[in-house]
Amino acid sequence: MEKRKNIYLDHAATTPLSKEVAEIMQSYYTNVFGNANSQHSYGRDATIAVINAREQVAKSIGAKASEIYFTGGGTEADNWAIKGAALEMKSRGRGNHIITSKIEHPAVYNSCQQLEKYGFEVTYLDVDKDGFVSKENLEKAIRKDTILVSIMFANNEIGTIEPIRELAEVAHAHNILFHTDAVQAAGSIAIDVKDLGVDMLSLSGHKFYGPKGIGALYIRGGVKIEKLLTGGEQERAQRGGTTNVPAAVGLGEAIAAATANMEENAKVVSALRDRFVKGVKEKIEYIRYNGTEDNSKRLPNNASFSFQYIEGESILYSLDLAGISASSGSACSSGSLDPSRTLLSIGVPVGVAHGTIRFTFGTDNTNDDVDYTLEKLVEIVARLRNMSPLFKISKEDTKNV
Repeated sequence: MEKRKNIYLDHAATTPLSKEVAEIMQSYYTNVFGNANSQHSYGRDATIAVINAREQVAKSIGAKASEIYFTGGGTEADNWAIKGAALEMKSRGRGNHIITSKIEHPAVYNSCQQLEKYGFEVTYLDVDKDGFVSKENLEKAIRKDTILVSIMFANNEIGTIEPIRELAEVAHAHNILFHTDAVQAAGSIAIDVKDLGVDMLSLSGHKFYGPKGIGALYIRGGVKIEKLLTGGEQERAQRGGTTNVPAAVGLGEAIAAATANMEENAKVVSALRDRFVKGVKEKIEYIRYNGTEDNSKRLPNNASFSFQYIEGESILYSLDLAGISASSGSACSSGSLDPSRTLLSIGVPVGVAHGTIRFTFGTDNTNDDVDYTLEKLVEIVARLRNMSPLFKISKEDTKNV
């Protein structure tokens, strides 16, 4: 009996923890276990480790260490940026209008919707067929009471990289704060917060071979936002809660490694992605490749395909039985039966959107993985379409044209 394959193609959901990072973290669970806020040698050792990790994160995005705040993940960082800025600006009498896009991650989108319940007004910008937010649409949406713009750096479903520098310039021309959710981008593509001109940026450790449950929020020096988690004096009195020293160390080590190897890693995963995309386009009919065809404006590891006339859930389970792990979209929305908000926003019909699978490659994948996945995907799509009444009707309609 052939041994079951184990091919992981869902790196946008999470990456495996690097063995090197895991080994470094281990000693901070057992040996350097002190509370980083304690005033003794155990605490000082932990404090030094956190300081070093903060500097690693700062260096990776062109920031100062004093501008980096550790959080419990990307979701908390997004929540803090949006709610903290909204509450701070409203308390100053600056207004209550927020601008975001229709394709944001739920951490941003749902935070904005929650704020609407408390009297804030939100404009959700349209995107074009490739998922891009235009600076012209942003400019039109700005009002006198606009206090915050939050646009994601790169989309988690279709990989589109937004023109963040241009969008931030538009916001700043009106003296409006600008936040970007860079959870999918950090560690994969170069980021320089000063060059981009962003005021706040969120990232998460488990997207670049670091640990889960740890993230960071960059807050530009001079920018003040309200606290999200009140408590003790941790994170320079801006975020209460005992510092997760092992996770902070892991985040720092992981992003340092990702930054150092970024160009090489991008070449590896983009080559695998391109091989896969080429194969799908050549071997399977009635498909839609979601997102931009311009690879310079797309995350290097992302390939999103909609397979017409069949359900993505059936494809996903069939792939899993073949030992291939992929995704029907955002892992944070995988429990929903509703069609993807992102796909609908770029013009994918509801029925087609339901047949979407996202494949995201990692540095551990190989050409053999790609070829095996293509082989099985072709078989699966053919089998499911052969069972699909929609596909049979479509074929008959084609004959009658």
